[in-house]
Amino acid sequence: MPAIVDKDVCTGCELCVNSCPVEAISMGDNDIAVVDANECVDCGDCVDICPVEAISLE
Repeated sequence: MPAIVDKDVCTGCELCVNSCPVEAISMGDNDIAVVDANECVDCGDCVDICPVEAISLE
């Protein structure tokens, strides 16, 4: 399953965008991270780097 961003927790720091090896994460409306489910390879890099634990793999 692709990474999931909790929009209520995401602070828009963009660390996940820069850490994604396949560029599956971008910043969407209101500076909230958005994961492209078709591109995500479930590596977990974004989960590990998120300082507010807004991203999970389910």
